[in-house]
Amino acid sequence: MRKWLTEPASDPSVRWRYWTEVERLPTGDDRVGQARREIGRSGWAAGILEHQFPDGHWVTPGSSDLEIYRPKYVVTNWRAIVLAELGMNRSHPRIRRTAELVLRRWTERGTDLLGGPEGEICVTGNAVRALIRFGYLDHPTVRRAIAWIVRTQKADGGWHCFRSSKGSLDCWEGLAALAEIPEDSRERAVQRSIERGAEFYLHRRLMNEGRVRYPPWFRIHYPVHYYYDLLVGLRVLTRLGYASDDRIRPALRWLLAKRRRDGTWAIDADHPDLDPAHGGYVFREGPVWPFRLEPIHEPSRWATVEALSVLSRFTAP
Repeated sequence: MRKWLTEPASDPSVRWRYWTEVERLPTGDDRVGQARREIGRSGWAAGILEHQFPDGHWVTPGSSDLEIYRPKYVVTNWRAIVLAELGMNRSHPRIRRTAELVLRRWTERGTDLLGGPEGEICVTGNAVRALIRFGYLDHPTVRRAIAWIVRTQKADGGWHCFRSSKGSLDCWEGLAALAEIPEDSRERAVQRSIERGAEFYLHRRLMNEGRVRYPPWFRIHYPVHYYYDLLVGLRVLTRLGYASDDRIRPALRWLLAKRRRDGTWAIDADHPDLDPAHGGYVFREGPVWPFRLEPIHEPSRWATVEALSVLSRFTAP
């Protein structure tokens, strides 16, 4: 498995994550440095950047907030999320242009979806998570959006995109955004919000909400964007240091059961709302288009390194 994930044919983002998250090599290791330097020069990230316009947008001009958000999942907002997950940051001029475009579009025209009165946890959480990964933790807009995430947390510790007095497992973006803040940079209110959010997920075993289990949560998706599944929950909770909590064990057993005979994991679906069996890709907000890094239902390097990263936190000293 190590050879398959780190050989030259593998994507540099996968190699970088394997060396740093699974084998936990220091940043100064030559293998880590080489993989890091290749991200954006070759592989998936480079392929995405190839289609970027000079001002930092994809597909639509990005002259308004909606044009960086729709059509899903091919325009700027969604590309930025994926590039952040692949390991790119503001050291690359194209990432700086995209980050600045996102910051402008999500805060202009009086809508202020990053921590303003019209904010939504899915938009704000995803943007904050990506922007922190890009290197914008100290940007005033990001700091304000972090405070908004903390302030809009429900009494039960969760978050919700719509009017509700209770949180939902589906709205994982708030906790995931806070998880990106380094421990030594977390204010007391942020740390308390993380603890309450983690308890919200652990109390529900990462999967128990409603009378009937929701099938998409038990499928591995990528890109995730704003959809939840158990691998998403495991990644966030284990990164926050909760691997030793017994309540996470049912989700761990699910992950182990998803492992294929050859030791890999597969991506089960693009998104829950993409169903070609019903005549096309249509969601309630309009047409959407799938975006894939790898084929579904086949051994996936991304899903495998994601799963191994999670498992490594259960065995770490």
